[in-house]
Amino acid sequence: MANSTSANLKLTVQATGENSGTWGQITNTNLLVLEQAIGGYSAITVNETTGATLTFSNGAPSNGKDAVIKLTGTITTNIDVVIPDSVEKTYIIENGTSGAFTVTVKTTSGTGVTWGTTDKGTKMVYSDGTNVVDTAFTDLSSDITPQLSGVLDTNGNDIIIDDAGAIEDDSNNPYIRFQKTASAVNYFDVTNQATGSSPSIAAVGGDTNLDFLLTPKGIGRVTLDGNGKIQGLAEKVEVNGTFTSNINIDTNTQAVRLDTADADANFTVNLRGDGSNSLDASMDTGESITVAYISKQGGTAYYNTTVQVDGTTVTPVWQGGSAPSGGNTNSKDVYTFTAIKTGGSVFTVLAAQSQFA
Repeated sequence: MANSTSANLKLTVQATGENSGTWGQITNTNLLVLEQAIGGYSAITVNETTGATLTFSNGAPSNGKDAVIKLTGTITTNIDVVIPDSVEKTYIIENGTSGAFTVTVKTTSGTGVTWGTTDKGTKMVYSDGTNVVDTAFTDLSSDITPQLSGVLDTNGNDIIIDDAGAIEDDSNNPYIRFQKTASAVNYFDVTNQATGSSPSIAAVGGDTNLDFLLTPKGIGRVTLDGNGKIQGLAEKVEVNGTFTSNINIDTNTQAVRLDTADADANFTVNLRGDGSNSLDASMDTGESITVAYISKQGGTAYYNTTVQVDGTTVTPVWQGGSAPSGGNTNSKDVYTFTAIKTGGSVFTVLAAQSQFA
């Protein structure tokens, strides 16, 4: 009976009684091929347009039998690297080519695994004799719940989180969710500090001047849980060009209202959260809010006769001990109101009128 050849590594399968005097040489060659399949490495230079076909010589080492293959060379179009049909084998393949084109490792007649135009990475793949399949072992996303047994060190690389991706707790509830802005250039820097200095969160990026935006949900507020220090502060002002005798001060969206039209009647000031929310719902008991209303006065002066909270008339405590009895002609009269919530829908309001000519 004559020798035969194995299907995958093309080893020489020696028949009984054959190869007198050469049995050892054939066995040694088979061992070299096995060594190739277990730990062999080849750098294969591909053709710039036609790629390459891996070779499987019968009874001899050849590049298709290596465990690790690096593809090299410059490619000028999308190319294929072909594994002959019927060969079953596992590979670690690095795309070391130059050129922004795809590289596909496939069988002669079947499908394969493709490196994208900019993907110069490494993949572990296998041929099942019909198609080439990506094991995805080099892709963390193939592991549904990866576990770390130690500290995660990115080794100087970034962590990329997809749009709306989150860092979650062990019950899959988000700690932080990240929202993407296309072509973003501005971001936060978080800096720790040594003893005696404070850690910081800073707005940085491509723009010269950047706001730092903290946005509570609904009528929730940003809370400083401790003492605060402010180096500069701007308050929201609503500039209104039409006078009305019923004036709403929306404490959720403005700190100051400025009327630029002359008052033509005495007026009521109503303190509220906003058009959809009461001041009572917008404040906790034991809190205060201070707002200002600037009333433009012409040749005939008018003044604030009624103060309300959420549409209910209250009696303010006026600075100086008495409510104003008139306005000031040709001036800007400034009314300040401090609403102190002392219970559910219960407010103490401190008020003052000042003249600015």
